[in-house]
Amino acid sequence: MYKKLKSYCLEKKGAVETYPFGPSPLVVKVGGKIFALLTEEDGIPFISLKCDPVIAENLREQNKAIRPGYHLNKQHWNTVTVDGSIPKSELYAMIDHSYELVLKGMTKAARAAIEERLVQP
Repeated sequence: MYKKLKSYCLEKKGAVETYPFGPSPLVVKVGGKIFALLTEEDGIPFISLKCDPVIAENLREQNKAIRPGYHLNKQHWNTVTVDGSIPKSELYAMIDHSYELVLKGMTKAARAAIEERLVQP
């Protein structure tokens, strides 16, 4: 599942794979801003994603595999243990939400630059 999550994150417009903290975690950025951190321990993937604070709290209450962000702002980030308890479609929806929040926080010029880079050959 780690590879599928990684691929899904990197399919996002302007997404880049970085390793600023060493070989782990994989940090996925768009426009220089982090929207996902992905790691794996003992074969179990963990993904940290930005989230609207109200939604973040609701998700944590609904599923024990979702906790406040590990080494991140606990109000705005969730860390998800990918143990099979959350359907793949929901994981992808959380990735989409994180990506959109990061894009939304950028200036129009920054968002346009991401789009422009994709159009060029």
